[in-house]
Amino acid sequence: MTSTGLNDSNTGKNVSEDKNRLLKLATYASVATASVLIIAKLIAWFMTGSMSLLATLLDSTMDILASLITLFAVRIAIAPADEDHHFGHGKAEQLAVLAQSAFIGGSAIVLVLNTLDRITGEDVVLDNESAGIMVMVFSIIATLILLSIQRYVIRKTNSAAIKSDSLHYQVDLLTNIAVLAALIGTSYGYHQVDNILALLIGGYMLFSVRSLAWESIEQLMDKALPEQELQEIERRALSVDGVLGIHDVKTRMSGSTPFIQMHLDLEPHMPLIYAHELGVQAKRAVLEHLPEADIIVHLDPEGHDDEP
Repeated sequence: MTSTGLNDSNTGKNVSEDKNRLLKLATYASVATASVLIIAKLIAWFMTGSMSLLATLLDSTMDILASLITLFAVRIAIAPADEDHHFGHGKAEQLAVLAQSAFIGGSAIVLVLNTLDRITGEDVVLDNESAGIMVMVFSIIATLILLSIQRYVIRKTNSAAIKSDSLHYQVDLLTNIAVLAALIGTSYGYHQVDNILALLIGGYMLFSVRSLAWESIEQLMDKALPEQELQEIERRALSVDGVLGIHDVKTRMSGSTPFIQMHLDLEPHMPLIYAHELGVQAKRAVLEHLPEADIIVHLDPEGHDDEP
């Protein structure tokens, strides 16, 4: 059995540099947006006393902590492999996702408990609803701009950490809209709308964090790529003329980098130099679909049993 490698260094370097630049852009934009929103919402909460506005202030506070974690995690994850980390540092992204999940879950529980305590007490009349409304409109616009940046980066890099950070801001967008509705409702005398929407926001935060944390745990446990991706990998490898079969395909993700091992069945008496070239062609075919992948190809004579 023979293994083959492929080193398109210039192409790989350019792709890696573009990816790193986009990841840094997304993390810096996230931290900057969260910082501005925290200041604006803190001022608005002091002016209005709105519980649902406090909810989105807590959410933004968790967002900036999560964004800072993402920033440091991304800086670690994009570091190249070294003698102590042969497969790179990509799983730092999944560790960041778990930390973010803990922040979201904790803030949601605190919010729900505080809101329940307020519901059982006396009604609180809000002040300066118009100031709160203006802040929430500004927050919605700023969050939409950030989400558009994050979606572009996710489409280009498939970063798990940016995906989780984007989920925070999707929740933040919904909470901002809900708070805006609560403030408008309160200005017309519907004071319990504020508390009801705060409870709904807390519940949604808990619901959204569940799938986020579970996906991160599965990647840390080296879950295989989705079945459709496996089928596409096999289809592309078998499209190379001379590749007779494929078996023992193993895959996992580390951050946004797929790791793939596959065994190709070749004609038994083929010269080594030709067999190597077929392995290179099969690898290139898969890289056209997954350009960030780290691929190891094993070359087996057809009918050969890998077991000793």
